[in-house]
Amino acid sequence: MIRLKNREEIEGIRKSCHLLADMFNEIIPQVKAGMTTKDVDDICKKFMVQHGGKPAWYRENFPGAICISINDEVIHGIPSKKRIIKDGDIVSIDVGIDLDGYISDSTHSVLVGNVDPKIRKLDEVTLECLKAGIEACRVGNRIKDISRAVEEIARKHGYGIVYDYCGHGVGLDVHEDPNIPNVSDWGGPNPRIQEGMVLAIEPMINLGTDDVVLADDDWTVLTADGLASAHEEHTVVVFKDHTEILTDLNYRSFKA
Repeated sequence: MIRLKNREEIEGIRKSCHLLADMFNEIIPQVKAGMTTKDVDDICKKFMVQHGGKPAWYRENFPGAICISINDEVIHGIPSKKRIIKDGDIVSIDVGIDLDGYISDSTHSVLVGNVDPKIRKLDEVTLECLKAGIEACRVGNRIKDISRAVEEIARKHGYGIVYDYCGHGVGLDVHEDPNIPNVSDWGGPNPRIQEGMVLAIEPMINLGTDDVVLADDDWTVLTADGLASAHEEHTVVVFKDHTEILTDLNYRSFKA
């Protein structure tokens, strides 16, 4: 069931999303080669707690405050004291904050040091996919209009698109209806986009194959061919005449 949010709920979700944007603005410049993924997790958790929030992923029993995935890890990488960030890595940091029961969700892929130009382009295109998906997210369109917008850009560049995981509704829980695939031929419902929807739009784009595999830890998802993946995500809220990017790092609104 799709939950349309009222004004009070939207304001609560907006506060959570703005706090998440503040956190990313603070931590992205700190992500450096030589840090462990647990170091990044600790910084994020400390920020959340200091500002009255807590990790939303705890609702999902995830073993970390954030998901942090490197190179061929697509999503759900578990923070570890043994995993060291290296020069040239693409590090995707996926975070949700639970602030007074309101959930935010956003991902930024951080390019560390001397990154291969192919991977830089992959992330640039993934950001283009995200922008196009948000532009298609407006009242009267359907969810798969978002999917199609993402897919067209990724395929134009010859990249793989993750079928097995997708965007989703968010705000009162971590994962809500509807699912938002990044490919238009993905099965399932295709509801119209309505005022009051709060959605997490999140292209997961691979340098090579569409296919992914699950690691032995039962959480981390990796590309099947071992090539890099990029992940970018924003939480948005749909109004009658525009769509607001709640997790925008500059708190900007997009006019649909």
